[in-house]
Amino acid sequence: MPRYLLAVYGPAEPTDYGPYPSKEAMLESFADTGAFNDKLQREGYFVFADGLEPATTATTVDGQGESPVILDRPYLETKEYIGGFWVIEAPDLDVALKLAAEGSKACRGKVEVRPFQTAESVQRLLHS
Repeated sequence: MPRYLLAVYGPAEPTDYGPYPSKEAMLESFADTGAFNDKLQREGYFVFADGLEPATTATTVDGQGESPVILDRPYLETKEYIGGFWVIEAPDLDVALKLAAEGSKACRGKVEVRPFQTAESVQRLLHS
């Protein structure tokens, strides 16, 4: 079954409660997200999920040269960063999008859906 990354985006400058306006909003979102995670597990879609520390904790490593270049910051400078994610297995993109909408509502964030590469998609690249 195809795998999809559901990446949750949040503000670059979080509040004291992450991307949430208050402690109460944060706790409510955590409860709703937990219920969504339970649904994903119960229905067989769940592979892995987790939240990330703020983008300000990121370190970028570029090891393409003779010696690696290490920067104490995110690679991209943007207004929103990935704050968490789900990896799911779903029969097709339509199901993944439906689940992303539910996840977005639960966590109160925008969710980007991206399919993982498959052997077939790599073969298409090689033969194009």
